[in-house]
Amino acid sequence: MRTLHLAATLLAVGTRTLSAQAPAAAPPPQAPSGTIPYTTFTLPNGLRVIAAEDHTTPVVAVDLRYDVGSRNERPGRSGFAHLFEHMMFEGSAHAPKGQHAHLIEAAGGRDNASTAEDRTNYFATVPANYLNVVLWLEADRMRSLAITDETFHNQRETVKEERRLRVDNEPYGAAFTDALVWPFDSSTCFSYAHTVIGSMADLDRAEVADVHAFFDTYYAPNNAILAVTGDFKPLELRSLVNQYFATIPRHPDPPKSTCDFKFSPGVIRRTVKDAHANLPGVMRLFRLPPHRHPDTFALGVLTVILGQGESSRLNVSMVRRERAALATDVSMNPYDSRRGPGILAVFAIANQGVATGRLDSLLSRQLDSLRSTEISDAELTKAKNLFRARFVRSRETALGRAQTLQHYAMFHASLAEVNTDLDRYLAVTAADVKRVAAMYLDPANSVQVVIEAGGGDQ
Repeated sequence: MRTLHLAATLLAVGTRTLSAQAPAAAPPPQAPSGTIPYTTFTLPNGLRVIAAEDHTTPVVAVDLRYDVGSRNERPGRSGFAHLFEHMMFEGSAHAPKGQHAHLIEAAGGRDNASTAEDRTNYFATVPANYLNVVLWLEADRMRSLAITDETFHNQRETVKEERRLRVDNEPYGAAFTDALVWPFDSSTCFSYAHTVIGSMADLDRAEVADVHAFFDTYYAPNNAILAVTGDFKPLELRSLVNQYFATIPRHPDPPKSTCDFKFSPGVIRRTVKDAHANLPGVMRLFRLPPHRHPDTFALGVLTVILGQGESSRLNVSMVRRERAALATDVSMNPYDSRRGPGILAVFAIANQGVATGRLDSLLSRQLDSLRSTEISDAELTKAKNLFRARFVRSRETALGRAQTLQHYAMFHASLAEVNTDLDRYLAVTAADVKRVAAMYLDPANSVQVVIEAGGGDQ
């Protein structure tokens, strides 16, 4: 009851604090469309804070991002970063299990979390007068996560069920998830040579002592970035952050993860059986450089021209133009928001009665097309227009701006690139695209996978 009373007090304080209206100030000058004006500060305990004030709508978004993901796991404990993400919703010293989400949802807000190879983030969007509540909740679980045998075993079973639902029992799910790690050798690059969701065996081996050690190592203010965007007053935000986070002690800096790999070590071929798939498929996985590498811009344009959208070369040649289309679907997506090496994944599902060998040959020819044919002005313009649209669209909401700022803080050489990155995409030339195609779409840089269907009439 005491905890709930404290939470209720916070809600009341949140309402009262922002209800007093200061005299209206002159509106700030309008920034160019899509740019994000921001300020930063760092607490003595190492917590970095990014603040982007915007009074367009009376909401705020809070995105707390920890510099930890599956790359930080050790052999035998894969999937632990994702498991720990679930543990963070099991309660803390002053907000018992269920209260974190309840307090946010009761205010009309939304919250969630996600885990990837290089980061774990916790985010919420709430009415502006509940900003203090969200900050208090995040600080409380950073300081005092409740870890018990009961909550640990409960969430471990939840994650195992999530794997069954989203990976093991989903057509192409296990094949695609596993294939994303095959370009890297687990003996030299374990960081990116295992799946984020982990294996059933490793999840079963996890122990509650691992949770305590993981929390003490990675969930510390000096290993986190807090982004706050939306309708707030900067001085008030600074006061709230100091009030809730400043007394959380700094932890020793976490150990660094390593990954030794090389491009074009030779083609790797694999064949897998998928019991849930009714149609066979083929995949190509190409190694990419880390996200902050300058080739990322030309590779982004390449991906759009070759494999994204109805008019992309892969879709036109494999799905739309063939008299008897060889593929029902084809997609090309980069997995490159990483500190370490990324992946460019190409995936095609064969049409009924089409042999995988025939589909695989056509895919190879189309992937080679950027190396042997010219790139038209129309293709280049379309790709750049798409990046321009994405640049603006990703910044339309408070949460979109918070997550965009976090991306640039973690994966770029400078946070300032959040407002200049588009210029580098727009400066990409056809020669740039052909150069990176020749370098990274080299068959010797690929893992080639054939997925044999094991379900339906096959």
